[in-house]
Amino acid sequence: MAVAKPRNGLRHVGRASARAREILSGGILPPERERWLLWAPVTLALGVAGYFSLPTEPPLWIGPAGAGLFFALSYFCRRHTGLVLLFLGLGLIGCGVAAGQIRSVLVAAPVLGDKIGPVEVRGRLVESGIGEGQQRYILDDLTIAGLAVGDTPRRVRITVYVPSVEDGGAPAAHRPVPGDYIRLRASLRPPPGPVAPGAWDFGRQSWFKGVGAVGFAYGAAHLIGPPEARRAGGFSVWLRNLRHGVSARIVAALGERRGGLATALLTGDRSAISKTTLENMRASGLAHLLAISGLHVGLVAGIIFVVVRLLLAAIEPLALRYPIKKWAALTALAGSFCYLLLSGASIPTQRAFMMTSLVLLAVILDRTSISMRLIALAAFVLLLLRPEALMGPSFQMSFAASAALVAAYEVLRRPLAKLAAGADLRFRPLLYLLGVTVTSIIAGGATAPFAIYHFNRFAQYGLLANLAAVPVTALWVMPWGLLAILLMPFGLEQVALTPMGLGLEAMDWISGSVAGLPGSVAHVGAMPPAALGLIVLGGVWLCVWRKPWRLAGLALAVPGLVLMLTQRPADILIDGDGRLIATRAADGELWFSTLRRAQFAGGIWLRRSGQEEKSVWPWREGAAAPAGMRCDSLGCVQEIDGQIIAFVRDSRALPEDCAGADLVISLVPVRGACPNPHTVIDRFDLWRNGAHAIWLEADGARVRTVAETRGDRPWARRPENKVARRPENKVASRPENKVSPRREEK
Repeated sequence: MAVAKPRNGLRHVGRASARAREILSGGILPPERERWLLWAPVTLALGVAGYFSLPTEPPLWIGPAGAGLFFALSYFCRRHTGLVLLFLGLGLIGCGVAAGQIRSVLVAAPVLGDKIGPVEVRGRLVESGIGEGQQRYILDDLTIAGLAVGDTPRRVRITVYVPSVEDGGAPAAHRPVPGDYIRLRASLRPPPGPVAPGAWDFGRQSWFKGVGAVGFAYGAAHLIGPPEARRAGGFSVWLRNLRHGVSARIVAALGERRGGLATALLTGDRSAISKTTLENMRASGLAHLLAISGLHVGLVAGIIFVVVRLLLAAIEPLALRYPIKKWAALTALAGSFCYLLLSGASIPTQRAFMMTSLVLLAVILDRTSISMRLIALAAFVLLLLRPEALMGPSFQMSFAASAALVAAYEVLRRPLAKLAAGADLRFRPLLYLLGVTVTSIIAGGATAPFAIYHFNRFAQYGLLANLAAVPVTALWVMPWGLLAILLMPFGLEQVALTPMGLGLEAMDWISGSVAGLPGSVAHVGAMPPAALGLIVLGGVWLCVWRKPWRLAGLALAVPGLVLMLTQRPADILIDGDGRLIATRAADGELWFSTLRRAQFAGGIWLRRSGQEEKSVWPWREGAAAPAGMRCDSLGCVQEIDGQIIAFVRDSRALPEDCAGADLVISLVPVRGACPNPHTVIDRFDLWRNGAHAIWLEADGARVRTVAETRGDRPWARRPENKVARRPENKVASRPENKVSPRREEK
């Protein structure tokens, strides 16, 4: 019997293994053979995501070597379908890692080591907005006073205040445009990292854009050199100058309010949109209309295709003798490419153009296009060329909406076709509204997890706003906008911009009306990356497969939803510059140490907490305060879950607070003033490790820093002369006196 049990166990294992092979070989793999290719961009994306999640930069040979090894194994196992697919998937993961590594090396450029300024900055203007007020200038070909050539960043981004003509500013015709060489005085600093562990990493984004410093200017920018110098910038500078000129003419014709919306739709420039209009578009769920994507590129291609084909069909000799449908498709392809360049070629626009161009090429070559494969091909190419795009909301939301729509209409195509075929002409408008409704629901549901993850908000009346605004955009605004672009070389753009402005007025009114409804925006707390990953995995499984087992994707997404709902937010947040602290009250509300400093970080903390308004610590007598908090001129003391936390902003408070608190957070250097083994975070810790998030637990404080989450990567270099983190990250015995006498007296 002692020998039989292992044999029985081995027999059960063998049966289970055989059953698994039977399920794969006879259940999922053969019936879904035509869908296998759709997993290629998914596995590539896993490799890219894995690269960006590594704590340290891997050796450059890791990715290519891993890809080559697994591709070789897939060849040697070519008679076993399951193993071939497994090794091919692992090989594509290696390709994703290699793509991230190679891209990071290609964009490598000097990054400013520390704050400098005010200094004189000279360079060529690469990008600039057309509006007034705060505008962002991106400069290259730089000379920065006091910096050696080898330490000078490739690009810098500087915020410049552009006054209006009424305030004494220069007219729009005399302002710098892309290609001009300018000089200005500015304060510069390295691109900042996340304002909290897990928040958006602006430093990583800047690294891949070649931006090695950011800052703000003192006064206006001054032109240097003759205007002819801009001709030396090549095609890219010429194109940016063209976009700038087109945007300026549109704004001059329509004004900033409507012109800002028009330029966002036609050239991708949002700099002229007012904050109120932009916030209304976001709150109403119409912000996707401002991001040039599939809707816009599809409309441009469709309008050009239909108009050209109708014009050619009106010429009888051409219509009877030549393939005018192919000519129209070729013209639409050329027009879409011009629109891609004019709009700035953002990630959603690139995806939309690739898919549209493949559809048009299928028309030219008399082939049938397969939409889901087009999405997979577009994603695969973009991830290989721009792997960093995977981490941004544009890529994620664009492909999520596209894949969900294609997968849904693969199921709904026949029922909708039957409904349309049997519908009377009078009911066709209702069918169009039904299509817009279904599309909005599907796209909104697919992009909702990403909107929550990146923006911590969800537009609850987005369906209502889209039902009203999408037809206006598709049937009125975009056709007139395309005509305006075509008429602009002849100076006749006003003919089309005037009716286009009426449609933009309607869009603005719709967004403002919907945003003004009670509860138009639902604020949601920060979602952990693992939750988003599980939801995405479930969504991909649901979209890729066609058989009933696709519904297992819903079960895969459930743990992600549970994790999102059960995520525990940090009890204390500290800004990396030591200018702002926030503590969480018993009701979950964040209270801030100040409302005036570090407003950008405070706004993101508030948003990630799911709050709308800030509350401030009780620095003055009689002010409202979270439970257990007392403050004086030297700092504050608060009791949270039975633990005493001292917030020190003056070194004179250190002796008392170090002796009577479980956790000391000091905005001044401690330098050995806290000999007791408490958890201590001081100014030097913030300088070395960036923003801190703290969870108070039964055995002490659990600390997580931005430096830990970013790792040692090219875009996340820590300050030099690093000192190892203190080992005292757990709280010792608690003192009996919960509040120091100094606070009690107050």
